[in-house]
Amino acid sequence: MLQVKNVVKKYSHQLAVDDLSFTIETGKIFGLLGPNGAGKSSLLRMVTGITQPDSGQILFAGEAFNANKHNPLIGYMPEERGLYKKMKVKEQAEYLGLLKGLPKEKVINGIAYWFNKLDMHTWANKKVEDLSKGMSQKLQFVTTVLHQPKLLILDEPFSGLDPVNAEVIKKEIYALAESGTTIIFSTHRMEQVEEICDRIVLMNKGKNILEGNVDVIKQEKKQNQFILQIASGELVSNQLFSIISADKNKYILQLNNSATPNEVLQYCIQQQLQILSFTEQLPTLNDIFIDLVADNATTQFQNQ
Repeated sequence: MLQVKNVVKKYSHQLAVDDLSFTIETGKIFGLLGPNGAGKSSLLRMVTGITQPDSGQILFAGEAFNANKHNPLIGYMPEERGLYKKMKVKEQAEYLGLLKGLPKEKVINGIAYWFNKLDMHTWANKKVEDLSKGMSQKLQFVTTVLHQPKLLILDEPFSGLDPVNAEVIKKEIYALAESGTTIIFSTHRMEQVEEICDRIVLMNKGKNILEGNVDVIKQEKKQNQFILQIASGELVSNQLFSIISADKNKYILQLNNSATPNEVLQYCIQQQLQILSFTEQLPTLNDIFIDLVADNATTQFQNQ
C-alpha cells in the first residue's frame, strides 16, 4: 500500500528525514515509533501530501504519490483535535464528510452507522465543546473513517478514552484492517504497539534504525533471561545462572551462555524446589526502544 524510498527532507539546515525507506503491506497495522525530533511528523506531512520530499519517492499502491488523486483515499486522525467547538456533533461529522467529497446520503448513512456502533447517537445534537475528551476522540475517529479510507493514519487514537471505549476503538481498528484498510499507528504507549501492530519502524534522527515484525524483533533481542516462580525455598546463583532480581519467591534469572532451560529446571528439581512457573522473559518494545535510541533516549521518551 505504501512505499517510502530513500526519502530526504530538510528544513533550512535541519535534516528532518534522512534517506528513509520502508514498506507497509496492504491490510496491516504498522507502528511508527521514535522520540521527539525523530522525523515522524515530517514523514506524515509528506505521506499526506502537505509537503514534498526534497529527494526520494513515496509510492501509494505502486504509484508515485499524487495529492489530488490519493488524498481522498487517506484518513488522518491527528493527536491534536481538529474539531469546531461551536458546531453540533452531527453537523461536524456531516461537514467533514462532505469536505471529503462524499454524497450527502452516504454521509448521513455513514454517520448513523458509526454513531450507533460507538453509542454516540444521544450526543448528535450536543455542541462539540460540551463533549468529554473521550467522546471528542470518538467523534474524531468517526470523521476520520467516514469516507472508508484505504490508508488510515492514527496518532495517539486512545488519548482520553477510558478502558471500555479504548477497547471499542481497538476492536474497530482490527475490523478495518481485516477489511483491507492499511493503518499507520503512531503512539508513545509501547504496550499498545506490542498488542496492536503487525510490524514497526523505529525512527531516530530521521533514519530508520529498526524495522520488522514485532514478535520477530523481540525474539531477536532476547537476552536468555527467564522468570522462575517457586512455592517456597531459596535460590542462589550458580554456574548455570545469575539472579538478576528476587521478589519473594519470584526470580529473574540470567542464564549463562552454555546453560539450557532444561538444565536449570533439572537443577531446581534436584534442590527440591516446588516450581510454580518457568517462562522466558522477552524484552519489551520499550526496552528495545531505549537501548537503540542511545544515551538520550530515556529523557526523550519520558518527555513525550
